[in-house]
Amino acid sequence: MINISYKLNNRIIKTNKSDENIDIIIKEDNNRFSLSVVAKNDIELISATKQLSISANRASKYFLNGYQSWTDTVEASFYKIEKISKRGYLYYRKKDVSSGLKDPLNKKFAFDRYGDLFIYNYSRYRLHGYDIFYIKGKNEFFSYNLNYKNAFLIYELIKYNKKINIISNIKNYKISKGDTFKLFDYMYFNSYDEGIKSFNNYFNIENKNKIFGYTSWYNYYQNINEGIITRDLEALDNRFNLFQIDDGYETFVGDWLDIDKNKFPNGLYEIVNKIHNRGYKAGIWLAPFVAEEKSKLFQERKDLFKKDKKGNPIKCGGNWSGFYVLDILNPDAVKYIKECLEYYINLGFDFFKLDFLYSITLPNYDSYTKAMITDYGYQLLRDILKDKMILGCGAYIFSSYQKFDYLRVGPDVSLKFDDEFFMKFAHRERISTKITLQNTIYRSIFNNHLFLNDPDVFLLRDDNISLNEKQKEALLVINALFGSVLMTSDNIKIYDKIKNELLNKAFEIFNNAKDISFEKQGKNILIKYDLNNKENIIEYNTNKGGLKWIKQA
Repeated sequence: MINISYKLNNRIIKTNKSDENIDIIIKEDNNRFSLSVVAKNDIELISATKQLSISANRASKYFLNGYQSWTDTVEASFYKIEKISKRGYLYYRKKDVSSGLKDPLNKKFAFDRYGDLFIYNYSRYRLHGYDIFYIKGKNEFFSYNLNYKNAFLIYELIKYNKKINIISNIKNYKISKGDTFKLFDYMYFNSYDEGIKSFNNYFNIENKNKIFGYTSWYNYYQNINEGIITRDLEALDNRFNLFQIDDGYETFVGDWLDIDKNKFPNGLYEIVNKIHNRGYKAGIWLAPFVAEEKSKLFQERKDLFKKDKKGNPIKCGGNWSGFYVLDILNPDAVKYIKECLEYYINLGFDFFKLDFLYSITLPNYDSYTKAMITDYGYQLLRDILKDKMILGCGAYIFSSYQKFDYLRVGPDVSLKFDDEFFMKFAHRERISTKITLQNTIYRSIFNNHLFLNDPDVFLLRDDNISLNEKQKEALLVINALFGSVLMTSDNIKIYDKIKNELLNKAFEIFNNAKDISFEKQGKNILIKYDLNNKENIIEYNTNKGGLKWIKQA
């Protein structure tokens, strides 16, 4: 069953077949379904939904891929997903955004901007994921979106009738008379094994270069300076291949051409040389699409920012002093983005961690769907940076394919296992070691296909951290097994013998583990892998964060 809604002369029309205003063209063969519309008049698309012929059941496990890099992603039973749905509904239902406890917090921190509230209408009776979906167990199923440059594909489970819908995110997209637009194009299989094989064959990347590196963020955050950076650089050994300077070197987010002279009186050029002299790639963090309220850019050049219907700059979240998105269809804004990125190219940086990339998906553009503007923006970054290595973060997943070499696949690691208790009521993209470990495992299907997965950092240090030793071990080993980027913010020079032995063990896993698999078993995930032709089995406790070594070669 297919339902399409569109607007003609301010009148909403719903149809499931061709009519006097649109022709519907359907093609279906070799496990591929596509649907396009040809406009007979100028129309504005509102929605397109197709109900699948399969039904959900409580005996199976369902994969629901989160909206962006940081969004929680699960492979879980229907019962577990029901809990997630209720929590997501509490996060995001619109009437709650401006009422009760969330009112002052949301007004200050804009919690509703990090996720997909402006794309999907949350309900306690529905749960959803983006662009790829599978069922393990009874009624096996696997499907993925081929139309990701035109429209996000939302897989929706309806709790009360166990139906499964797919929704093409094409709201407000205008089609001129005579034009054709593709609403659906996806693959589907009644077997997980067939589906994952097809996905792996369709999506392929050339870059297979793993990163073992350092980033300054998860120890010092914005409190970095030339002395700290130089000291931690000198602590690294020849196993490392990247040293990345994170947020804190600039005066304000958005003022990328203004290096903080109090922190870095000699600038960054000599630091880049020192990094290269040690044999490492030099990395830098930027958030190229946004600027914070206190920045010179925002205060002096509001003409560069995307505005809402009332003419107000569009806020994207509460980080720093609150931050706003540039209008990437404004040539002057694009010129500024290009000038900033090229500045760091000219300083000699090889690796660019580009953050808060979901921001360009928030505004509505008349001539673009959400997927189209995201694809345009990410391609803009690739065109500017050319052959430089790019790590995307806070980014939409499928739009990152063939744009970024590496992509963060979970939220930021927290120094407590599940961060502060009250943050559980904030938004689905909140920082959490617990959630990022879950995402690292479940999103491992993307690694080496859409991009190389960045599971975020491991942390073994004893100071400035509240993770226990079991949780630190789990963070290191799971990152080494399921990711292609292994990073830390520790000064490894202070590691004792036990920490060095654990790091050596993880480094061998990172480089040599093969045939990695996982199976969810209640609160635990059973992980198997081959190392030096010997089978290893570990059990990860998702609630407490510890590892149990069942079989160790």
